[in-house]
Amino acid sequence: MKTINLAIIEDDILIKESLESYLGDNKCINIQFIASSVEDFLNAIEVSREPKIDVLLLDIGLPGMSGLEGISHIHNLLPKVNIIMLTTYEEDDKIFKALCGGAVSYISKRTPLTKIEEAITTIYNGGSYMSPSIARKVINYFSPKQEEKGMNTLTTRQMQIVECIVGGLSYKMIADKLMISIDTVRDHIKKIYRLLNINSKAELIKKSYEYKS
Repeated sequence: MKTINLAIIEDDILIKESLESYLGDNKCINIQFIASSVEDFLNAIEVSREPKIDVLLLDIGLPGMSGLEGISHIHNLLPKVNIIMLTTYEEDDKIFKALCGGAVSYISKRTPLTKIEEAITTIYNGGSYMSPSIARKVINYFSPKQEEKGMNTLTTRQMQIVECIVGGLSYKMIADKLMISIDTVRDHIKKIYRLLNINSKAELIKKSYEYKS
């Protein structure tokens, strides 16, 4: 196997040393650059003669320029580099900003070092790699959205619970009024949210008012 030229941009000393120690033991990986910020990395690249980097591990939460902001600057100097976001951030907006910005992979820092090593090799060989939790978010994002259904699809009992919620009753009060358990109330509310494709009480109250108007 050819040698993979790797660079790392990470400001957490423990994580940086852990990556350097573990990945440095792989004879097929040659760590070319290690930097604590995007600015330091770009400066090192600019003064280097014909820098050769195949894969870059890039953190998001960095001092100065963030990893997300740095993607375009890095690609300006290294257009062919494969950028792997290695970060604690798993919010949807950061994931998709990174992927749309040019990163080829997004991996959680909770990923074992063996898997990070596997990701580097896989991506270098033209494959794709995501942490399972990140992959699920990506799949859910691009999956066809469930068709939104109206209040008229709810059962009589579900409508009673909606009326109680709109009326400001707590779960316990709803359970007492309808003579059911709190767990049953919670179960009904989960089903209502799923049927209406909503995620909060505020959205439920809004739909209820829209249904009545």
